[in-house]
Amino acid sequence: MKLVISIDVEEEGLFSGDYPRTPPGVTNVAELGRLEFIPREFGFPLTLLVSHHAALDPGACRVLASWRETHGAEIGVHLHPWNTPPFADLTHPEPIPSELLPVSLLRDKLAHLVGQVRRSLGAEPRSFRMGRLDWGPKLMALLPELGLRVDSSIAPLTAKSSRPEDFLAPADPFFLPGLPGRRVLEAPLTLVPVLPGTARATYNLSRALPDAWGRRLRDRFRYLGAAGLQPAWFPLASMQLAARLHRRRGGQVLTMSFHSSELKPGATRLFPTEEAVGRLVEKIRTFFTWLVATGPVEGATLSDLWKVYGGEL
Repeated sequence: MKLVISIDVEEEGLFSGDYPRTPPGVTNVAELGRLEFIPREFGFPLTLLVSHHAALDPGACRVLASWRETHGAEIGVHLHPWNTPPFADLTHPEPIPSELLPVSLLRDKLAHLVGQVRRSLGAEPRSFRMGRLDWGPKLMALLPELGLRVDSSIAPLTAKSSRPEDFLAPADPFFLPGLPGRRVLEAPLTLVPVLPGTARATYNLSRALPDAWGRRLRDRFRYLGAAGLQPAWFPLASMQLAARLHRRRGGQVLTMSFHSSELKPGATRLFPTEEAVGRLVEKIRTFFTWLVATGPVEGATLSDLWKVYGGEL
């Protein structure tokens, strides 16, 4: 199996309900040093998906450049449209869903982000994740224009996407439909149903309900019926179960994701103390130790998957 470890490298103060254009800072990026054991002990590379404000900060960029040069990390991009220029006065409150943004504004924001990463880090980003996992067809159609070949914004078995049918997205990578040629490879976050058939039954029921109730039902499924590889969402036992089930069902790729801000005490509400951050890091280390012991696994970046699935960068 391939293992992708993708990290949203971003500012502090998220997950609080506020979406300011000027965030508190990006000092959390230095805390990526807590993860040096991953390439050192396990040989797994990281995919670092960089937000606009992280790419603006010289100190954060030095950390990211060191990860690329010393540990072979991939540098991709992570769009937060509420604080990535250019800005426009729109009637909707932030965060505005990507499908409601004018396509020209969305294109300009994405182009600004890619350009900033190129200037600050000398990288040519090929991988992408949308902030808040706000997947939408309008956004995905723009990725090839900016040279972005691999997206990792779909979270199956959740209600994150603008499209209800993405609840049933495959757990392994696939080329996005509706785009000419094999132009964007989707690498979904790894979430799998614990019991076969329950996801389809839940989806069918949700589509028979009023939209708000259906979305709420799909949103709750991951708490009761799914196991996943997101260490901030799931306990260790659930992460191990997700990997075991995916492997048993013939899965080829495991995609883990979390946030740089979760590595700094107090940068998010979920991890307010050093002890809480320490437990998160130890969970990740324990999971990798177990994963390597239970079967063959090879680390990969998101761009590595493009090559595996037949693309040419």
